[in-house]
This record gives sequence, structure tokens and C-alpha cells, in this order.
Amino acid sequence: MGGVSWVMVVWPLVNTTVWLALWPLVLTGTLPLWAGFLIAIVNCGAAYLPSHDAQHHIYAPEGSRWHWLNEAIGWYALIPMFAPLSALRVTHFEHHRHTNDPVLDPDYNMQAHSAWRAVANAMVKQQTRHELYGPALIRLGTPAANAALAHVLIAKVVQYAFLCTLAWTGYVWEAVFLAWLPLRISAIYVNFYLSWAPHQPMEARGRYRDTHAFKSMWGNIGSSGMQYHIVHHLYPTIPLSRNPAAFRALRPILEERGCDLGGM
Repeated sequence: MGGVSWVMVVWPLVNTTVWLALWPLVLTGTLPLWAGFLIAIVNCGAAYLPSHDAQHHIYAPEGSRWHWLNEAIGWYALIPMFAPLSALRVTHFEHHRHTNDPVLDPDYNMQAHSAWRAVANAMVKQQTRHELYGPALIRLGTPAANAALAHVLIAKVVQYAFLCTLAWTGYVWEAVFLAWLPLRISAIYVNFYLSWAPHQPMEARGRYRDTHAFKSMWGNIGSSGMQYHIVHHLYPTIPLSRNPAAFRALRPILEERGCDLGGM
């Protein structure tokens, strides 16, 4: 805990800047649309995790004179996702408080007993009629939740106004392949690895049981660092990039507590 993880600082600055740069590059014909599409998928898939550190005030704690930087990084990181930091923070904290609770955990809609079923759930979550944040924010009804709900509405208006403007001005395929479709594809990956894989089958409850370590066929980077997500639930203010080292240091304690280490 503490200090600055420069990997997590540079990551969102580069990722979002690359996504923003795709638009002039593709619209001017400098970069082919198919290449921009592939890069945009990576950008959208990599956008969430830096904001996750910001949600936990890891870049700079609340009350610090540098806390504005924490918020700036969090909001900037999420531009490719058209998602407000405030809504993700409120709902994510609910996930921590009520992990695997069928009623109170906002991520419980990813509950599944197989990987394929989890992928199907992630696809269903992308349908328009499935609101990702609203139900939890409305249920909470706190000032922070109400403000976050307003931010969600504003973000949706901005997103669809942006897409409709592009389509109306003759750039419909750019809108589809640089924004709409990459976000849908990457959201399946994000929901699978960040919501389902570290908690599946999402039935166990308790500090040392609701999350587990696991080995991914894609390694730690390919799974967005979620192989060691158990560390994050135990110590949420450790930066994502330090979770593997923390896991190795904590391993004897985790074994003593009877944690599921997934063969790691």
C-alpha cells in the first residue's frame, strides 16, 4: 500500500489517448478502419482497470491535496467506455460490501456454473434493456448514488448523441467499429474476467471465501491481473500492479486461512 504505481498512472494516459487518436487517423484515411477497430477493442478492454484503482482512491487518498489527480485519472481512463467514475465507484463498493449476495451484489447477474454460461450472461448484459447501474443506485438512494445516477444519464446522452452525429454526417461505420462494437466485445471480456472468474460460481460468502486465486490460460496480463484478485478483496488499496507480489508475500497466511488459491 502507499506510494505511486507508475504503471497504473501511465496505462490510462496512453490507452485513452490512443483511442482518441484513432478518430482523426481513421477519418483522414491515415489508418484503415479494420486496424482502428482492432486497436479500439484493446483500448475499451483496458479502460476499466485504471479507473478501478481510482475508485478505491489508490492514486491519491481522499483529503490529500493530490486527490484531484486520482479523480482526473479515473474519469479520463473511462472515456472509451462512456462510463462515469462516480457510478462505477458506488456500485463497486456495493460489490465489496455484499460479494456474491444474490440481492445486493451488483455483479451477481454474472453468476454461472460454467465459463460458457458466464460468456452468455455477459452478452445478455450488453442488451439495451439491461441497465448496468440504475437498479443499485436507485436502491441505495444516497446523495452519492443520486449524483452517480445523474452522471449515468448524462453519459448516455453524450454517448448516443456522439454516435448519432457520426451516423448522420456519414460516418456510421466509424461509429460502429471504433466505439459501439469494440465496447460490446470488450465488455464481454471485462465481465468474464473481472466479475465472474475470480468469484465463480459466485455462491461462497465471507472474507476468505468469496474470492479465489486461479490460473488463466492467458496468464496474468491476459486475464487483466485477476488471477490474484483475492488480494484486492482483502486489501483493496494495494495497486493492481502490486497484487502478484502481495499474493506471494501473503501466501502462507492465505493458506492458513483456508483460502482457495486455485493451484497458484
